[in-house]
Amino acid sequence: MLNIHHLELFYYVARHGGIAQAVRNMPYGIQQPAISAQIIALEDQLGVTLFRRRPFELTEPGRQLLAFIDPFFSGLNDIESRIRGGVAERLRVGASQTVLKDHLPGVLRDLRDRFPRLKLVLRAGYQQELERMLTAGEIDLAVTVIDRTIASGLKSRTLIELPLALYLGKGSKARTVEEILGADRIDEPLISMRPDEALPRLFQQELVKRGLVWPTSIEAGTLELVMTYAAEGFGIGLGIEIPGGKPSPLVRVLRLSDFPRLSIGVLWVEKLSPVAQALSDHLDAAARALSGA
Repeated sequence: MLNIHHLELFYYVARHGGIAQAVRNMPYGIQQPAISAQIIALEDQLGVTLFRRRPFELTEPGRQLLAFIDPFFSGLNDIESRIRGGVAERLRVGASQTVLKDHLPGVLRDLRDRFPRLKLVLRAGYQQELERMLTAGEIDLAVTVIDRTIASGLKSRTLIELPLALYLGKGSKARTVEEILGADRIDEPLISMRPDEALPRLFQQELVKRGLVWPTSIEAGTLELVMTYAAEGFGIGLGIEIPGGKPSPLVRVLRLSDFPRLSIGVLWVEKLSPVAQALSDHLDAAARALSGA
């Protein structure tokens, strides 16, 4: 008799186009090697190959098996809510760690008051990662940078525009932006996120317009790391100024007032579900309140 758990794993692999994608969409934690081993066990039991790995493609036996098990596994959420006597809303949200940690909890708390049976899936990432998750159907809504590089097919709504800023450790001798950018040569190391992210792109484009050169000396994966290394005296960090935000007490924040601002908003594919639309509206209200602050 076929192992039901093996069939469930195959269902997620087949529906999401690969083992790595299945890991990100499983309703419980499981590692990629474990899925691979159990899929191999299922194929050994059936005596067939169910899908080709690279590029991913179901074989004919794989398509037959998916067609048989899909009605059962795809209907589990519906039968659960029917048995429980109500509809459970699921919302998958992607955003940076900073947004997930500092800005979304209050908004999502208000949303749960309206949707008490809300099931949340939270994914951390930056613009390019979140766009990939959206197009792959892994998340329903992303809170991220809105710029001209947005992938085709995605819809957007701008929530707030934030000023760029420089993060200076307490030991830095510089006092003003003009002092830093007006020097004949900028000797302080620049700490910045990777160059393909919108924030450093926007900053470097403006430097070029001004005839300035300030290459990144330390590349950090997150804004939190940028601020941490600036606080530790490794150089000057490039970041944003968030209204009402509380930077590290070890850092001074200098606003780049005459630089272009960074637009933050929501991205989605096709039409938003009622719960996703409600979140977008709550975010808009929260952004307006933040701007007022």
